[in-house]
Amino acid sequence: MDPVGFVPTMGYLHEGHLSLVRKARRDCDSVVVSIFVNPTQFAHNEDINTYPQDIARDLEILETQDVDFVWIPKAGDMYPPGFQSWVSVDELTLPLEGIFRPEHFRGVTTVVAKLFNCVRPNYAYFGQKDYQQAVVIQRMVIDLNFPIEVVVCPIIREEDGLAMSSRNVYLKPEQRKAATVLNRSLVKASQVFEFGERDADTLRTVVKETILEEPLAQLQYISCANLETLEELDGMVERCVLLIAVLFGKTRLIDNVLIGD
Repeated sequence: MDPVGFVPTMGYLHEGHLSLVRKARRDCDSVVVSIFVNPTQFAHNEDINTYPQDIARDLEILETQDVDFVWIPKAGDMYPPGFQSWVSVDELTLPLEGIFRPEHFRGVTTVVAKLFNCVRPNYAYFGQKDYQQAVVIQRMVIDLNFPIEVVVCPIIREEDGLAMSSRNVYLKPEQRKAATVLNRSLVKASQVFEFGERDADTLRTVVKETILEEPLAQLQYISCANLETLEELDGMVERCVLLIAVLFGKTRLIDNVLIGD
C-alpha cells in the first residue's frame, strides 16, 4: 500500500508547519493535512475564540505545498452530541505542561486518536517544539497499537532564534524582542554542556539566570528531563532535554533543546 503521511494542525500555518508537510511529502505518496482548533485542549481560562485563525490563508499556503487532501472538520464532527469517551496517557502528562494545563493533554490525545482513526495514516508528523506532546503521542500510539510511525521534526526558528509558533502573533513589539531570551538561554546551556558541564542542576541554573536577566519574562518552569520518560534528572547527565515555559504578558511560550542526543 502506498504510504500516507498526515500532518494534524490547528491552522494559522507558518514555516514550522510547512516543514512537517515537506517532510511528509518526501516520505509518502499521499499527504493529508487537517486544520482543527480543538476545543477540548483549551482550559476554562484560555479563550479559544482568540486563537488566530485564517482558513483562506491556510488553504492558499497549502496549495503551494503539493498536499493531496486538506480536512477541516467541525467541532460537531469530532464531538457529537452526548460525547463522553476520552483517551488519556497518565504519567507522561503529569509534569511540565500538565501542571499548568491539567486538562490539556486529555484533549490532545483524544482528538489525535480520533484524527488517526479517520485518516488512517502510515506516518504522522509533529514538531519538536511541543516536545512533551510528541512524547505523549508516541506513547499513545504504542499503547493503543496504532499502526502508525510518529515522526518528530526539528524546531523551525525565526532569524533571531525564536521558535516559530502561531501564538507569536500575540506578542507586543517589546515582548517579541524579549522573547528571544528563550532560545538564548537554551543555547547557553548547550554550550556549557559542550564545554564539559554535566550537572543537571547547573544546566537548569544557566537557563534560569539567563531568563531572569529579561525583565519582561515570567518564568513558569525549567526542566532537565529524561528524553523518553520526562522524569526530572539530578546529578551527572549524558543525555537530556531542557524544556522551558515563559510568560510575556498573557502570551505563554514554550521551547526546548536536546542535549547530548
